[in-house]
Amino acid sequence: MQKFDAVVVGGGPGGYECAIRLAQNGLNTALVEEAELGGTCLNRGCIPTKTLLHSAGVYYEAKNGAAFGITARDVSFDYAKIIERKNAVSKQLSNGIGFLEKSHGVTVIRAHAALTSRTTVELDNGETLECRHLIVATGSSPARIPIPGVDLPGVVDSTGLLNMTACPKHIVIVGGGVIGIEFATFYYRLGVKVTVVEMLDRVLGPLDKDITDFVEAELKKNGVELVLGVKVESIEPGLKVNYASVKDGAKGTAEGDVVLMAGGRIPNTWSIGLETLGVKMDRKGFVEIDGLCRTNVPGVYAIGDINGKMQLAHVASAQGLLAADHIAGKPCKQLNLNRIPSCVYCNPETAMVGLTEEQARAAGRDVGTGVFNLSGNGKALTMGENKGLVKFVFDKATDEILGFHVIGPRATDLAAEVAAVMECEGTISEIGSTVHPHPTVSEVVMEAAHACHGTCVNAPKVRK
Repeated sequence: MQKFDAVVVGGGPGGYECAIRLAQNGLNTALVEEAELGGTCLNRGCIPTKTLLHSAGVYYEAKNGAAFGITARDVSFDYAKIIERKNAVSKQLSNGIGFLEKSHGVTVIRAHAALTSRTTVELDNGETLECRHLIVATGSSPARIPIPGVDLPGVVDSTGLLNMTACPKHIVIVGGGVIGIEFATFYYRLGVKVTVVEMLDRVLGPLDKDITDFVEAELKKNGVELVLGVKVESIEPGLKVNYASVKDGAKGTAEGDVVLMAGGRIPNTWSIGLETLGVKMDRKGFVEIDGLCRTNVPGVYAIGDINGKMQLAHVASAQGLLAADHIAGKPCKQLNLNRIPSCVYCNPETAMVGLTEEQARAAGRDVGTGVFNLSGNGKALTMGENKGLVKFVFDKATDEILGFHVIGPRATDLAAEVAAVMECEGTISEIGSTVHPHPTVSEVVMEAAHACHGTCVNAPKVRK
């Protein structure tokens, strides 16, 4: 039996960073992972999809460079090589994690783990690990929507789609959330016909409506067919997706040569022994935790997708570091989920922090807004990407930032600035008084802050 101070089960963003921080804190640590280091994010999620999106973006720009004085003839893409590059990027990062773990003295064990008590872990290689602290970070998997025909050849989840080596001619995407819209963006930029089927009356439902309206307009402009407010009833051979209107039951069909089921993700909480330990889970299988990622079982923590707080890689990482520091007895500050950015890598990119305008009003806040259109940003215009907007939602009585919403170039990078200000309990006025470099896209954050108080000098005066 090998003995450790701490054992981390799961080598995704939360688990691998937690293991390193535990080692930095002086704990003898083991990291158990049965597949590739990096988990879903590096191998089947964040990194592969962004690699694909970049390849599609390069192709799209090459074909549409005439406006910039650039002419490229006979531009084509090699789908197999796009996939090959995606795999190489993931492998490089996964190998890098192995090097990091070794350099910090973490023992990496490739095996499937079963939790037999709060201090023991049985491995499928016959070994047993004993520990004082146990951190479960087993992540999530694509949800399987229980409808007839979901097992037909050509019906895939996100993992299956990432492993395809042939480009479809027409893809039907069931689900207009983050996963569905990012894949829709990838394929339409390659010239593939895309149909998105979504049960809600808009795509990217949790986002501010001003943003989702913009996303939908851009998708339609680029030939994506949006079938909204419908429920999929079945998939027939020939990959015919049959649906009915949620509102009036009207029937319809979408047909493609590939169907992507993009209906969200479920926690990987089965077959690892959580029930044996008596760990509490909700009816959907998510592990219940407190603000320090502790389960109801002393010494057992649950981080990342399995606790369902926010299924984002950066949240898993933050929770992993929090748990590791708490185990080491360091002062810890609980995460405020209203100050964590969420990003969608459509085109243009979009990101948000905090509350939407609708949520803020529903919470009874004295809501004000400030909007700046990217058409007024010099750097965006030089890039030919001056479509988009920035929107602040704030409390008029206190000047507190309640929410930040952006769609446009560099949107996913801009969100970090506002998250940092919100974490420091800064105000709209403090963002507005911060001098931003020129020419940069980041200036739109300052301009939107000025717009909150009607003092934006780079936007037309609003006549009342």
